Amino acid sequence: MSDSADPSGGRARRSRGGGGAARRAERMAPKLRPAPPIHREIPDLDLLPAATLDLIEANAETVLEEIGVRFTDNPQALARWADAGARIDGDRVRLPPGLARNLCATAPARFTQQARNPARSVEIGGRDLVLAPVYGPPFVRDLDGVRRYATLQDFRDFVKLAYMSPNLHHSGGTLCEPTDVPVNKRHLDMLLAHMTLSDKPFMGSVTDPARARDSVAMAEILFGGLAGRTVMTSLININSPLSFDATMMGALEIYAGANQATIISPFIVGGAMAPVSVVGTLTQVLAECMAGIAYAQLIRPGAPVIFGTFVTSIDMNSGAPTFGTPEAAQVTYGAGQLARRLGVPYRSAGAFCGAKLPDAQAGYESANSLNAGLLAGVNFMLHAAGWLEGGLVASFEKFVMDDDQLGILHRMARALPVDEGGQALDAMREVGPGGHYLGCAHTQAHYRDAFWRSDVLDYKPYETWEEEGARDTADLARARVRKLLSDYVAPPLDPAILTALEAFVAERKAAEQDAFS
Repeated sequence: MSDSADPSGGRARRSRGGGGAARRAERMAPKLRPAPPIHREIPDLDLLPAATLDLIEANAETVLEEIGVRFTDNPQALARWADAGARIDGDRVRLPPGLARNLCATAPARFTQQARNPARSVEIGGRDLVLAPVYGPPFVRDLDGVRRYATLQDFRDFVKLAYMSPNLHHSGGTLCEPTDVPVNKRHLDMLLAHMTLSDKPFMGSVTDPARARDSVAMAEILFGGLAGRTVMTSLININSPLSFDATMMGALEIYAGANQATIISPFIVGGAMAPVSVVGTLTQVLAECMAGIAYAQLIRPGAPVIFGTFVTSIDMNSGAPTFGTPEAAQVTYGAGQLARRLGVPYRSAGAFCGAKLPDAQAGYESANSLNAGLLAGVNFMLHAAGWLEGGLVASFEKFVMDDDQLGILHRMARALPVDEGGQALDAMREVGPGGHYLGCAHTQAHYRDAFWRSDVLDYKPYETWEEEGARDTADLARARVRKLLSDYVAPPLDPAILTALEAFVAERKAAEQDAFS
């Protein structure tokens, strides 16, 4: 936050007119149901025994004490660490045993991220799983099959798809990087799109501390003041191994100071940014996350944080990252156990793949990663829809294909019913030996919701499929994208708030020269 008590310059608190127009828009808007919360009723897969977790935690303390972490170009951070009892050598911070973990103890085990539509607010932590879309690709694969640089219109279309999604809880952040807008100003357009084209929760900008301030200021306008509420979750990547740069830490300082949530997330390609061994990688992940979470608590005790893990392995022949691998899954499971022992929410997994097209490779790799995330106890899953080509590409087709498959996570998280309907003894009595269940009372009562149904995949007989054009899954996904975008109607927003947001964006853009690097 800036020193000003009202970063919107008073715009957020002007009298709000246009209530009638907002109500009319609300009546005309399609009645979209919020994505139902995922309360995980199944057990987590605890892959590592307690002795191994104890060893990793002890080794992480050794890393923090003997090797330390770097806080580059950030003298204020070094001073904060020194005051907390760390040993400072240049930009290297060495933490005595227990310091980081003790600081992490003030971080909340769960928190609410509020959305401008209260029905879409999300709980992050505990047994809940929040699904958010792809983040960061500079390229898109459009509906004509062309791989090209992303534009602002692409970004807006992805926000609309995320809003229309029946399974995503969150609007995300940088759904793609709109390269037709100046680097120093595109965050304003992206935030405006999230705030106006969707009423789901969203993420703030982290590419510069000033852009984090803009994010907080725009959130103040949208929500009429924050008053300590958490309305943004933002991604703070650590420069693995063991380096915290001034840009990301500057953004963290802004968000933590304003009580906005941050995902403290190492960015690790195993064998390049971390050891090739799973236990070694988990040791580094834990050390980095504890240092980052602890620093957020130095800024503001009680600031909401998420223990993040983005880990992929590497093809030792080409050097390219690989996805959906067993080693990455093992890290995902182990990091979930470590996050729960630390007592903070956990972010990991997603629809990861290295495929160039939304093909069989993309499906296999994404399914492996999504299922691992569910079983690992992930609380916030970024990149849950739209990821292609190792994160370089956001794909419209894969976005809706992934979203469709997220419905399986919703279903798999539920416990099996064991009431009379679940036991189905009446059905077995009615049908008896040699009969069939299609017409029995139990089937008639439950058929509508007995089985998960895809909105994309084709289950028609061969002859019908052929008559309808023999469309493959990409064709079906393309048609669904077009249908969702044609059906889109923006959620209602008070016109006075919209005017204030647009005025803020115009003012901030006018204050700087365009910069494309």
